[in-house]
Amino acid sequence: MADNNAYWAENIRLVTICLVIWALASYGLAILLRPRISGIAVGGTDLGFWFAQQGSILVFLVLIFFYAWRMNQIDMKHGVDE
Repeated sequence: MADNNAYWAENIRLVTICLVIWALASYGLAILLRPRISGIAVGGTDLGFWFAQQGSILVFLVLIFFYAWRMNQIDMKHGVDE
């Protein structure tokens, strides 16, 4: 039972970290901090607009692959891998 709780604690911690990173990228950088980062040019447009249009999606995709990779490690650590 303790090992089961440790597994789920690691899983929930990982999900929380991924959601916080995604929220910071999609809401924080694209909306809240856009005026502060608008002077930085990326691909012919400002960084705030880039995060609103493409950056948050790319961060989300990277987080999906990171989550899958890290969960495979956690599964192996706790003996529940496929």
